[in-house]
Amino acid sequence: MKQIFLILPAVAVLMVFTVSYGYGQETQTQPPAPNSHEGAQMGDLIRELNLTPEQREQIRAIRQQSKDERAAINASLNETRRALTEALDADNPDEALVERRMRDLAAAQAAAMRMNIENEVKIRRVLTVEQRNTLRLLRQQAASQRRDRIMNSERQRRREERILQNQRNGLGPLFPRQRVQRRRPRL
Repeated sequence: MKQIFLILPAVAVLMVFTVSYGYGQETQTQPPAPNSHEGAQMGDLIRELNLTPEQREQIRAIRQQSKDERAAINASLNETRRALTEALDADNPDEALVERRMRDLAAAQAAAMRMNIENEVKIRRVLTVEQRNTLRLLRQQAASQRRDRIMNSERQRRREERILQNQRNGLGPLFPRQRVQRRRPRL
């Protein structure tokens, strides 16, 4: 019984991260909002891939076809996530109910991922071999830039922690220790 209450929060966190990853994949295939940074990135992507007007129209049609399904799946994800949270937040959580809610959430996440992958496959079929290679390279570069940003923010956080440790917060001395030269007594 105690093991379930230790495992359930970990599983819930893992599921949330999985959904977040799925949403990250989804935003790559959704049409960008006008005048947004993402829109600028999509414009760069279109320029880099040298999409023909026919390819642009085909991709737009693929996105439009999945629009209603995407909305339904997102609503289902939100509802199942809310239901799982309510089950976990109960004063005396019912293990069977929590288990059912976890299965429901996993199914909704799988449906979202399936739809994203199906759309990705359809879009890749529209692209030429060169365009797919360019897309792969651009995604690798974007992933590298994300890793660099994360590493830089982690370095900055560590630097700030070191600064705080050197201030009087209980972890460092109030005044830095100065070297004192001792004179040897003369004989």
